Amino acid sequence: MPFRKVTIVGVGLLGGSLGLALRKRRLAKEVVGLVRRAASVSQSRQRGAVDVATRDLRAAVSGADLVVLCTPLGRMRALVLRMLPVLKRGAIVTDVGSVKASVIRVIESPIHKAGAYYVGGHPMAGAERAGVGAARADLFAGAVCVVTPTRATNGLALRKVEQLWRAVGGRLLRLTPELHDALVSRSSHLPHAIAATLANFVLDPRHPQLQPLLCANGFRDTTRIASGSPEMWRDIALANRRNLSRALGVFLGDLRRFQRALNAGDAKSITAFFERAKQRRDRWCARCAPPSGE
Repeated sequence: MPFRKVTIVGVGLLGGSLGLALRKRRLAKEVVGLVRRAASVSQSRQRGAVDVATRDLRAAVSGADLVVLCTPLGRMRALVLRMLPVLKRGAIVTDVGSVKASVIRVIESPIHKAGAYYVGGHPMAGAERAGVGAARADLFAGAVCVVTPTRATNGLALRKVEQLWRAVGGRLLRLTPELHDALVSRSSHLPHAIAATLANFVLDPRHPQLQPLLCANGFRDTTRIASGSPEMWRDIALANRRNLSRALGVFLGDLRRFQRALNAGDAKSITAFFERAKQRRDRWCARCAPPSGE
């Protein structure tokens, strides 16, 4: 496959990990990282995530065969519009965004009109820690990597993006953008909202000062993802708000049923609630390793 020049727009956890994987596997002759802060230029190079780091978008994108958008969703459209004048004809643009339909609506057409190709992507990999300092070359190993082609997607560009994710260890899955967004609203976005709610409620400073001392491993494990980037999760929640709102409605309904059983002292229903959850999770764990990310 290897690409001559790959530009990673946003060298954080995902972008940095992709850069490390590309360089380790020699999948690109040159990996260039576009960063926002001056300090990130040296950090990205010292970490080994890129060959060149720059804050100059034109310099970063010019001549690139592949551009990977690894920024929060809310920044993608503006960045794409700025890079269009220097985007090479025939270049491929992809992204790692956790929401697809709304992103595709605003960036696919401008990219194609500029003579380049866009392929939506979402590697199901990540961690609560952000930044290039947390990047790992093996982050995508075994992770499900979703691609979301549309009617406008170029077949060769799609295959090259799929080859990219396979080459860094990912397991490929093709979905429509709409189905992807519905599924991740339940399996990724809803859990984050729940973890954040738990952290906000249990660690509320209005509770007794002893409360945090009684937060042990169960609380730590359940709320781990609440330490993720607030900006990133704000953008995700807003971009997928309809699906997330529906998922929240079903979830709250299930909680209310459990609350009614609890208030009634209904031991049979409470037992069934916990048994069903254990059986479903145990079957899932036995079927496949859980995704390494969000």
